Amino acid sequence: MKFGISAKLAFAAAVAFGTASFTAPASAELKSVEIIAPANPGGGYDQHARAMQQVMQNHKLASGVQVVNIPGAGGTIGLSQFVTSKKRNPGMMISGLGMIGAILINKSPVTLDQVTPLGRLTGEYQPIVVAADSPIKTLDDLIRKFKADPGSVSWGGFAVGSPDHILYGLIVKAVGGDVGKMNYIAAGAGGEMMASILGGHITVATGGYNEMASQLQAGKLRALAISAPQRVPGIDIPTFKEQGVDVELVNWRAVMAPGTLKADELKAMDEAVGAMVKTDEWKQIAKERGWIDLYLPADRFAAFLKEERSRIGAVLTDLGLVK
Repeated sequence: MKFGISAKLAFAAAVAFGTASFTAPASAELKSVEIIAPANPGGGYDQHARAMQQVMQNHKLASGVQVVNIPGAGGTIGLSQFVTSKKRNPGMMISGLGMIGAILINKSPVTLDQVTPLGRLTGEYQPIVVAADSPIKTLDDLIRKFKADPGSVSWGGFAVGSPDHILYGLIVKAVGGDVGKMNYIAAGAGGEMMASILGGHITVATGGYNEMASQLQAGKLRALAISAPQRVPGIDIPTFKEQGVDVELVNWRAVMAPGTLKADELKAMDEAVGAMVKTDEWKQIAKERGWIDLYLPADRFAAFLKEERSRIGAVLTDLGLVK
């Protein structure tokens, strides 16, 4: 099964990212902006919210920017509060691939139909890793172990239905395995995930490359494959495809606006975000964190999101995670 956005275009963007030079156009300054990060501090949603806060204020695209963390249920608690908020100041919310799955799996009464797509921002390719002392040395080793005894492989990732879960399901399906026998462990993210894999509590882990880069460079983890369509410059990890497994995935992140926006309000916010992603400061932050430039303005992002929601729903149904 094919999955995700046009990965070749995403890869080309990754190669070109940070090399072009733009000057942010003049844009009316947004006042008293609240950005919802629907997760705990430190994760991808939070990092994007705080990067937006920093860059938009430094470049006078917005003033009085506040970041509010509302974790829970894969981002759907934050989504619910964002949708039902009565505040009149400009509001934004970070979202992404994982929220689409969380809405479906948690049967959220609030959906992305109730927000306005403002802009797709970035994406990350995901490596799968084992501890350095694991007897699993290669992707083939992992596949053989799973086929011999599916229960002996614990696949550690974030929440059920997250991009991590989807990636593992795609791997198992691509090698002819039974996803119903996949032993998925919701091991959290960041430090929690690292403790699980390094402590031998899970067989394999995944997440954004940036989350694992320091442990990989220190030799504490071994990467088996990465979900890019081609080798990523500067990252010495073989892709799934070059090892004969037809899997690729980009975990994209985006920003949403309230569903009740007037046309002129959407135009102002769209222009502010468009100016933000062209600044050298935003590009530098993204480069340091391993984010790929996948920017789409509001109208193009809305079209992408409609197609992506349909595609992800089909994948989750195929994996038996939703009915």
